[in-house]
Amino acid sequence: MTDDGRNRRAFIRMATVSAGALAIGAGLDGCDGSGVSTAAAQTTTPAVPAIVSSSTALLVMHYQTDVLNIVSSAAPTLLANTRKLCDLARAKGVKVYFAKIQFSPGYSEVSALNKSGQALKSSGLFINDTIAPELGQQASEPLIIGHRISVFFGTDLQERLSAAGIDTLILAGVESTGVVLSTIGYTSDADYRLYTVKDCCYDRDQIAHDHLFSTAFDTRTYVISLADASVLLA
Repeated sequence: MTDDGRNRRAFIRMATVSAGALAIGAGLDGCDGSGVSTAAAQTTTPAVPAIVSSSTALLVMHYQTDVLNIVSSAAPTLLANTRKLCDLARAKGVKVYFAKIQFSPGYSEVSALNKSGQALKSSGLFINDTIAPELGQQASEPLIIGHRISVFFGTDLQERLSAAGIDTLILAGVESTGVVLSTIGYTSDADYRLYTVKDCCYDRDQIAHDHLFSTAFDTRTYVISLADASVLLA
C-alpha cells in the first residue's frame, strides 16, 4: 500500500471517530467480483421513514464517462443498479438531478493550493466527458456542473433544491471517499433527510468504502440497498 493510501485511510478513521460515529456494521450481501452488490441482494428492510416524492430528489453524482472508465471493472454493475434506481425514482415522481465535475481546457478553475485539484489537473480528464448514456438522462433532469469534488461548492444546486421544495435526498455516487463523503458531510449539516444507496456507490478502496458506510454514513444517513429503495419507491 502507498503512503497516500495509508494516509487516506488514517484520515477517514480519524474523522469518523472524532465525529462520534459508532462502528455499526452495514455490510452488503451478494457482491460480485468487483465489490459492488447486485440488484438481487437481499433487502434489509431498515426502519426508515417513507419517501414523500414531492419533496424528494435523487442526486446521481459523478456518473460520468471519465470516472466510469477509471472504475471500469465495477462500471457495468454500477450502471445497471443506478439505471434501475433512476427509473424507480422517475416512476414514483421523484425528481432526478445529475452532477458532474468539469474543467475548461487548461484547468483555469484549479487552484495551485488545492492538492486534489492538482491531481485532477494532472490526469488530463473531466473536460469533454458526459453523463453515462446508460442512465437515460431526460431533458427535464438538471445537470449540475462543478469544479470541486463537492457538488454543492460553487454551484447553484442548493438554490435549485430549495426552489423545488426538496428537503430529502437519495444519494448515489462515485467515489465514496470523494463526492459521496463531501456531499453527506454538507447535506447532513444543512438538515436534509438523507438516504444513501450503497449498491449505487463505489470506491476503489473497498476497506475505506465499507468503513465509511458503517460509521460516518450510517450515523448521518439512512443506508439502504437497492432492494430497500425498490420498496420505498414502490
